[in-house]
Amino acid sequence: MNVFDIIGPIMIGPSSSHTAGAVRIGYMARLLLGEEAVHAHILLHGSFAHTYKGHGTDRALVAGIMGMKTDDERIRKSLKIAEEKGLHVEFEPGEISDAHPNTALITLTSATNKKISLQGSSVGGGNIIVTKIDGMAVKITGQSPTLVVVHKDTPGMIAAVTKIMAEQGLNVYKFDLARDKRGGTAIMSLQVDGINLNHTLQSTIEQIENVQKVILIQPY
Repeated sequence: MNVFDIIGPIMIGPSSSHTAGAVRIGYMARLLLGEEAVHAHILLHGSFAHTYKGHGTDRALVAGIMGMKTDDERIRKSLKIAEEKGLHVEFEPGEISDAHPNTALITLTSATNKKISLQGSSVGGGNIIVTKIDGMAVKITGQSPTLVVVHKDTPGMIAAVTKIMAEQGLNVYKFDLARDKRGGTAIMSLQVDGINLNHTLQSTIEQIENVQKVILIQPY
């Protein structure tokens, strides 16, 4: 346990789980979309569903989707800001099977009709776990620099990506791979020790054949 786990993050709002964690879930969804969202559908589960208005979870999720951080004073007005920016948001309380009590399933759509879905849980102290991306099971915390590679499920992809990372002196301490079906779309996530990832690495990996998207997640 570290100091952050004990005192929580610098944040706006009454609850680290319902506000700071929610901001980070929304922010992760924004990173995955890679564009400004014009529509957001947010399915809320468990205590998120029951208390999202009173605890400001709705405002926190939308703030993250718009790129705000946990200490941004604008979080309180995020719903109004979203309306002014043309971001249409729908909230739906519901049930998500086998999910943590503080869970949101966010589906974002951009002006170019690009769409992603992310399921994430706020697990305390502002910490989160992303458990699904586009329906595929993952486990991404964002507590350390993480590289997410969306690619076609073909032989040699893991070797090609990790070879480039090794050449740049990056030590991968955790690796996860999910796919929708054999030969379909796969998502590779690689968490590295204490070194910030850079856009040179991102652009190099994007040149690999069958790579569709590369996302850098930096802790904050």
